[in-house]
Amino acid sequence: MSTQGTFWARRRAAVQAEAEAEARAEIAAEQEAAFAEKDDAEVLEELGLPAPETLAAGDDFAAFMARDVPKHLQNRALRSLWRSNPVLACVDGLNEYDDDYRAAMLAMEPIKTAYQVGKGMMSHLEEVARQEEAAKQVAEVEAEGPCEPEEEIETPEAVSAAEEVTSEPAPLPSVETEVSDPAPRRMRFRFEEAAV
Repeated sequence: MSTQGTFWARRRAAVQAEAEAEARAEIAAEQEAAFAEKDDAEVLEELGLPAPETLAAGDDFAAFMARDVPKHLQNRALRSLWRSNPVLACVDGLNEYDDDYRAAMLAMEPIKTAYQVGKGMMSHLEEVARQEEAAKQVAEVEAEGPCEPEEEIETPEAVSAAEEVTSEPAPLPSVETEVSDPAPRRMRFRFEEAAV
């Protein structure tokens, strides 16, 4: 089959699926309109279903999940199902969707942050300002010129340390060693001929 044929086959199937969906939607709308005029007891009798409140544990609730059953009757049946089994009705608080995530926002005071509108994070700006101030202080010190050294007071310990520094160090013993470059190594391959 050519690619053109498969495209049109897919297109025809899509158009047919759209038409079937529209027909189902029209039928559902007609049924809803018909059920809206009737009482719930009449609708249940017409569909052949018992009252959802009379169902107990172990009964078949699947009949209420059919497409032609109105939504409010499905909800009543589900409520009866949850009440019929304590395991289904057990709320242990371990479900993450049970939490109210707005509680942190509504119960506490406003959260303090360093972010300011139009300025960003203030800690970053304060750090930049501190670095600029330090750079200015360094520039001012350098502009003033070198500082005059203070007079040093000579102590006996300082005099003896100065004499030790000025004395010549003892000569190191000379050891003559010849350092020769290692001979280059080359890889050698030896092949053994296979006996035929």
